[in-house]
Amino acid sequence: MTNFISVQLKKASEVDLAKPLCKFIQQSYPGAEAQAEHCRAAEELSRLRKSALGRPLDKHESALETLLRYYDQLCSIEPKFPFSENQVCVTFTWKDAFDKGSLFGGSAKLALASLGYEKTCVLFNCGALASQIAAEQNLENDEGLKAAAKHYQFASGAFQHIKDTVLSALNREPTVDISPDTVGTLSLIMLAQAQEVFFLKATRDKMKDGIIAKLANQAADYYGDAYKQCQYKDTLPKEVFPVLAAKHCIMQANAEYHQSILAKQQKKFGEEIGRLQHAADLVKTVASRYDEYINVKDLVDKINRALAAAKKDNDFIYHDRVPDLKDLESIGKASLVKSTPVVVPLSQKFTDLFEKMVPLQVQQSVSVYNQRKADLVNRSIAQMREATNLANGVLASLNLPAAIEDVSGDTVPQSILNKSKSVIEQGGIQTVDQLIKDLPELLQRNKEILDESLRLLDEEEATDNDLRTKFKERWQRTPSNELYKPLRAEGANYHNILNKAMQADGQVKERYQTHRDTIALLCKPEAELNAAIPSANPAKTLQGNEVVNVLRTLLTSLDEVKKEREQLENDLKSVNFDMTSKFLTALAQDGAINEEAISVTELDRIYGSYTQKVQESLKKQEELLKNIQNAYQDFSKMKQSNNESNLREEVLKNLAVANDNFVELVANLKEGTKFYNELTEILLKFQNKCSDIIFARKTERDELLKDLQQSIAREPSAPSIPLPTYQTTPAAGNKPAASPTPTPAPRTMVGTKPQPPARPPPPVISAASSSSSALAPSGSAAAPAAAPAPTPGASAPAASTAPSQAQGPPYPTYPGYPGYCQMPMPMGYNPYMYGQYNLPYAPSPVYQTPGQPPYPPPQQPGYPFPQQPYYHQQ
Repeated sequence: MTNFISVQLKKASEVDLAKPLCKFIQQSYPGAEAQAEHCRAAEELSRLRKSALGRPLDKHESALETLLRYYDQLCSIEPKFPFSENQVCVTFTWKDAFDKGSLFGGSAKLALASLGYEKTCVLFNCGALASQIAAEQNLENDEGLKAAAKHYQFASGAFQHIKDTVLSALNREPTVDISPDTVGTLSLIMLAQAQEVFFLKATRDKMKDGIIAKLANQAADYYGDAYKQCQYKDTLPKEVFPVLAAKHCIMQANAEYHQSILAKQQKKFGEEIGRLQHAADLVKTVASRYDEYINVKDLVDKINRALAAAKKDNDFIYHDRVPDLKDLESIGKASLVKSTPVVVPLSQKFTDLFEKMVPLQVQQSVSVYNQRKADLVNRSIAQMREATNLANGVLASLNLPAAIEDVSGDTVPQSILNKSKSVIEQGGIQTVDQLIKDLPELLQRNKEILDESLRLLDEEEATDNDLRTKFKERWQRTPSNELYKPLRAEGANYHNILNKAMQADGQVKERYQTHRDTIALLCKPEAELNAAIPSANPAKTLQGNEVVNVLRTLLTSLDEVKKEREQLENDLKSVNFDMTSKFLTALAQDGAINEEAISVTELDRIYGSYTQKVQESLKKQEELLKNIQNAYQDFSKMKQSNNESNLREEVLKNLAVANDNFVELVANLKEGTKFYNELTEILLKFQNKCSDIIFARKTERDELLKDLQQSIAREPSAPSIPLPTYQTTPAAGNKPAASPTPTPAPRTMVGTKPQPPARPPPPVISAASSSSSALAPSGSAAAPAAAPAPTPGASAPAASTAPSQAQGPPYPTYPGYPGYCQMPMPMGYNPYMYGQYNLPYAPSPVYQTPGQPPYPPPQQPGYPFPQQPYYHQQ
């Protein structure tokens, strides 16, 4: 009678976790020591997966412990690695636990690049293995009973957790075994079996009959609910339904039997007989309909003996009226079980392999903080540089300080000589020419990388469209043009950046041509420079004048402001504060990070004094320039006015302006060169990102083509590829309609596959004989050919909607890079004004797929008919 239902494990395809995780670690963590440590942890995780999923597991606690440790590790890495199609792309492939395939091979499977999918399937195996361990326990002793109850309740909690989370963890329809309906039913079955274990323990401990009756009645209620949930659905193996119906009747019979003993103790002899009669009817139903699954001979004998004795005593002694069944009081219920909630860590021996790795949420917060910091620093530096350029422009327009130094009228002012020396030391006109010459080459290199990346996307998209046109409804995967929308948007953004850069290049070249001759003049030796400057009458009367002294003092003060500004700029750039600890503390305390509030507070604390100094510097310069302009008006009135003096002053002004333009042009061109070089690295990452997803799509395409050819080969008249447009695969599987009565399963070992027919013509293989028990009562034996009588109230389960062919990686969505560390574009390069762009990191290695077309699978051994020839479609 104590046959228990256990669940078959899902099977996973082999996956190398170490390679993609190490790749992400190398991109995200610059420190060599941290990289090495995290990569070792990634390799250990990959080995743990092989131990948990890559080999058959014993029905033992140690095997379950391995599964639990792997599940805990998956939960721990989830917030630290951005698993998705476009970031850490790992495709997990799992087979349906209840689908046994066909004679031609193949089974329903699903492949997703989702860590949530991997977690769901691993947790399913945890629950399944727990059910198998519980079914193996010796229920004749207390230790076995306790272990069985514990594992059934854990399995119930695992399946319930999957029911609550599976749809949110996946982005497409799950396989039948992990669908909410299926795991919800499994959870209830496990709970019912745990309640039955407590009933057995209460019976063994000879507890009060009233309590035992309530425990049995509650178990009957659980079994009944489980049967109702799955009797109209073709989600579980057929042999499960009669077991559930039989257990429902048996538990009810036990409840009535023990309640009859209580009635006898209370001298309610008529009630005793009524309950025993009901119990006898229930076990009679089980014996007649479900004897192939559960043997109730001992229970039948026990109830019949009690009923015969009760009737005899009542007939000869008590003569108590036997009430109708509907008049009997309902038996109470007592539940001693509940689903064990899934609380990580599940393993008692769990140690986080990536304990020292910063969670992805913290990485994102640090990245956004760095962006805010860069904005603040760059804004302050830009304000100071703009103010310095303004001051230089004002001084150049007034020919200062050359005007107050030019008292002889026939020598080069010292300020002009200093400017000339500075220009010559920086390479002069040759430096600018070389920088301008390099820009087109850098620009062309970036354009070629971007064009090549988009070409890869175009080629794969064209191939996908051709296959979609050829296979039509059979080509069941997300179209490439939808999947690549974020990538194409990113590529368009890079195109815009390059277009703006080209416009800025043109502005710089135009400006350079305007001032080239004057800059070239500054590069001349002093004698040639002096000869090029017109001479004028000396203005010796201005020597020692108060106005000249005031101007000199003001110019000296302005130079000090500029030097202080340079130092302030260096200070702003050198400030460094690691916010990781702040964000980790916030995450630990609140469970979330309010990045904006924390960042704004810390930036104000760290940079508040610097921004105040910047504003003070700007205000001081404004006052100095105002005083310089006023003093220069007085100075210009005192100067002797003649044409020679005006012409000389104009040339000196142009030389001062040329110096300022040279300094700014060199700075802009160097920033432009740096910009193009950094953009090259970003575009290479973008190219690698495109290559990675194209590699994944090609792998998926090859697998889908292989599955399609296998599916076509299994059809009655398999045409050669390409298929005609009218021949498509229906959405639902081609399973025969279920019988309205529960069909007994053959009592073979779990997982045994059916054998092909001995000789043609092959017989029609029924559902009962063509599939083996993936979820079956433990200890079942061979079943007869005839189906048992139907359960009262039962109806035929609906036909299966599980897909009949294997499914490749779906890639249903391609979200726009959540979780990526933002990388600011290089700043500066005025007047380029590229601004800042947040560009995501991308995977770096470039993969290439083998170009071999897939072929049909080899013929099944032992199949009596010759395989149809395969003609490769050219």
